[in-house]
Amino acid sequence: MSDRRRPVLLMADDRATSFTRYAARALPDDLVLLRFAEARRDLSDDYLRETAHLPAFWVREGVPLAEEARRYAEWTRGLPQAPDRFCNPSEPRQAVAQRFAALAGLPHLSERQVRWVRDKGAMKDRFRHLGLRTARYARVASPVQVRDFAARCGWPVVLKPTDSFACVDTYRLTGPADLAELSGAAFGARDRLVEEYLGGTEWEVCALLHGGEVLDVWPSAMPCRPLDIVDGAMNANISVATDEVPRIAATPDASRTALHALVQRIATGMELDHGYVHMEFFVIDGEVYAGEIGLRIAGCEITANHGHAYSFDVFGATLDVYLGRRPELRYGARRCAGDLLLPLPGSGTVRTLTSREELLRIPGVLDAVLKVGAGDPVAARRASHNASGHVHVSGATIREVEDRMRQVLDAFTIEVVPRVPRPADPPPGGRTGLLERDRPAARLSDVPGHGAAGP
Repeated sequence: MSDRRRPVLLMADDRATSFTRYAARALPDDLVLLRFAEARRDLSDDYLRETAHLPAFWVREGVPLAEEARRYAEWTRGLPQAPDRFCNPSEPRQAVAQRFAALAGLPHLSERQVRWVRDKGAMKDRFRHLGLRTARYARVASPVQVRDFAARCGWPVVLKPTDSFACVDTYRLTGPADLAELSGAAFGARDRLVEEYLGGTEWEVCALLHGGEVLDVWPSAMPCRPLDIVDGAMNANISVATDEVPRIAATPDASRTALHALVQRIATGMELDHGYVHMEFFVIDGEVYAGEIGLRIAGCEITANHGHAYSFDVFGATLDVYLGRRPELRYGARRCAGDLLLPLPGSGTVRTLTSREELLRIPGVLDAVLKVGAGDPVAARRASHNASGHVHVSGATIREVEDRMRQVLDAFTIEVVPRVPRPADPPPGGRTGLLERDRPAARLSDVPGHGAAGP
């Protein structure tokens, strides 16, 4: 009889999310956090206190990763049990987190797989290799190359960093005038690509993988496209557990089966073994075009939407696949449920905003989370996760959820008073939706080698 204990999970932790908070509560004895000193400013003091019961290894900035992995191996000797499983829920940390996991001898993505799920060009090349339709693209380093691409494929086009997420530094260009308005910084140090703008209807789908098998798929509708959201459109995602699935086959059941087969085809083609998959795709005249895919928790509160829509513990099921266990997906009552991100109109100091109690009184609102309060300094940014908080809203149909979300927007008010810049202030364009108090300067007690928060 084996005396092996429960699996222990090492989880990359570069910002507080609903999933990381759930994991901290659910695995008090079986979770170790992997943190990065360069991301210390993104971890609030409140969150550090909330997770202080968990061992955390800090990767120092500017130190070779192999050296940090050796230091980690020595550090784990002081734990009751060293982690034997790995989870990275972060898109921007994908490459470094997976390299660290490899050096630590934990399950990880290969460098080729990281390129497939992180580099937009390599991703589209892989989609085509698997026989999927996707937008045409070209890697570009200057406005001239963008114009040349548009001359071949037509306007509008989308310009983005190859490793972007949340529409950060991503632009829909309708013609040469839009291109001319971009500053030279749009072609700076980061690699960029331009792709054709796809019409039709944009959808999302999430899935869980275990042993290379797609266990189930959960489609989401988007009332507004992400590129419209960053320009002020309603910021929402709606999980569809009803028959209103994207029609890519003759019936709703056949459409779900076809969507399952699509995600399985990609998972198999990218040699993905386990984890949470988030993907955008387009339906144009009944044909599916693959957009982008990530092997990590979905952004905003999309994952939580699925739990509300299918009435099950979605975060628990996600932890199971990262712990090497096959979850039992037992659903309850099905409905449509979505997250609506509440506006954050600018940077400055919050003067007033609608209370959580008022939001909870609106029909269909399941929960409301405010990230800011009166008197708080805030920093807004052009990104699809820019928000002062969020609400979860349910309904029988996509339309009912969307109508209820608009009621929330009609009822919600927030007033932000601009701050007068001081010489010591950081430049504008700070991180989206984060309070200044959530981005404190690193303290010696919070970095590796100096106190309880370090290894």
